[in-house]
Amino acid sequence: MKSRDQEYKEIFIAEALEYFDALNRHISELEKNPEDEQLLAEIFRLLHNLKANAKAIGYTTIGDVSHKLETAFGLIRNKELSFTDEVVTVLFDGIDMLGEMISGIDGPNEVEPSPALLRNLDIIVNTLSDNTTELSKVQKYYTSKNLSLSDLIYIQIKKLDHLLNLVGELIIDRDRILSISKELDNDDLKNVSAHLYRITDELQYSVMDARLVNVGSLFNKFPRIVRDIAVTEKKEINLEISGQDIQIDRNILQIITDSLLHLMRNAISHGIEKADVRKKAKKTPHGNVTLSAQNDRDTVILRLTDDGKGIDQEEVKRAIVQRGFLTADAVKDLRETEVLSYLFEPGFSLAKEVTEVSGRGVGLDVVKNAIDSIGGRIRVDSKKGEGTTFTLFLPTSIAVKGALLCQIEENFYAIPLMHTDSVVAWPTQELHEVGDLLVADINGETITIVSMRELFNNDIREYSVKKKDLDNDVQNIIIVSYNNRKLGLIVDKLLRQQDIVIKALARPVNTIDIYAGVTLLGSGKVCLVLDVAAITRYFIARR
Repeated sequence: MKSRDQEYKEIFIAEALEYFDALNRHISELEKNPEDEQLLAEIFRLLHNLKANAKAIGYTTIGDVSHKLETAFGLIRNKELSFTDEVVTVLFDGIDMLGEMISGIDGPNEVEPSPALLRNLDIIVNTLSDNTTELSKVQKYYTSKNLSLSDLIYIQIKKLDHLLNLVGELIIDRDRILSISKELDNDDLKNVSAHLYRITDELQYSVMDARLVNVGSLFNKFPRIVRDIAVTEKKEINLEISGQDIQIDRNILQIITDSLLHLMRNAISHGIEKADVRKKAKKTPHGNVTLSAQNDRDTVILRLTDDGKGIDQEEVKRAIVQRGFLTADAVKDLRETEVLSYLFEPGFSLAKEVTEVSGRGVGLDVVKNAIDSIGGRIRVDSKKGEGTTFTLFLPTSIAVKGALLCQIEENFYAIPLMHTDSVVAWPTQELHEVGDLLVADINGETITIVSMRELFNNDIREYSVKKKDLDNDVQNIIIVSYNNRKLGLIVDKLLRQQDIVIKALARPVNTIDIYAGVTLLGSGKVCLVLDVAAITRYFIARR
């Protein structure tokens, strides 16, 4: 049983880390607008509350550092201290030290503030403070501002993970019971199963809701990160952030954190030009970067846009040939979106120099793999001389996903809606044979078409299909999308859209690349989930 003191400590750490993130964000904004009184008031409030909470729970060193910082910002607020570069540096160091001390509470060794930092803070607070009367008034005003902890609950993520897994099992059994009740045509059983459906549905969304966090918990770290990268790269960057209140599963946000950081570093280091180059191109001397989030049904869309030099398609084509991905003749036939998709291949890089923050061999393939692991997808759009946009399409939940169900012969399969672009009924005579593959010109794009029946009945390495092998004059084709590339999958029957709980495959089936997992339908039938990424990668390479 967890002690009360341990619970209070965990609540304090969780809240203090939120304060730390907010302080970093606000001080970065304050550096740009030193006269912003609302920002100063908010920083002062955060430091005052952090000081009070730290001393109340017994973390006196954290409380002392918070108090010194609070006093310094009080002086700035009262116009007794100028927000100069020297002062800013000391204050940033102080906030960084707070973050280390808070994060180190659970560590083996307690983090102590450096003597040099305390000395600098003392110089700022004591030497430059000439009006302690006004400062004491500010402190008294905020003494009624302590945060109440009674409405906060600290829950370990692994507990919510376990609870969501149990809900997933319950959903599978619920759908089975609902199907049985329809088969037996028993009114009492129908009523009970309908009630079970409603309760389980509510339970599922309640658990998922408990796991949701605001995207802002990640986004709000970026003003400070961007500032540090910009200083290192000797560039001036204007960062705009929107959509911080959009919610997403905490685990998904954790998994894509490093990916978003990598994309931001690339945007500033490789995308944004130096000020003199931008002036010649009739751009603002400072680079502009936008980080945004929005909802689209069960998908969260994150966008990172810069107004830098963009990606040179011809340069990418040359690199594709030089690195042996394709021949010079094959590269000529690539669409723009397909050219850019090679940026995500392992080892592919256009970096001409290594800097402190990028160009060290960590490519965009690492970003793509992280997003693949959660069933998301990434797209890149760029125009030379104007800038680049990376768009991340992420599921709001890991456990429960929307899928399109289909039938091939007597078996059932699910295709995640995240990768489903469209569904078409296509005349067989309008399919074209290219070697061992079929292609079709759909909406102005040449798309490889795969007969899933032929794929499942043969070794994938020996896959070959002609129009004569297909039944019917019209084919049901599901267009799927992955890494800026599209593929058409011919299925026998289109069934319906449905939320499914994906379970991992057991050995030895888990070694088959084209399957991403398995689920159980309400009828009791086993339904395999197709791995769109693996299938697309194979057939694009074949083409």
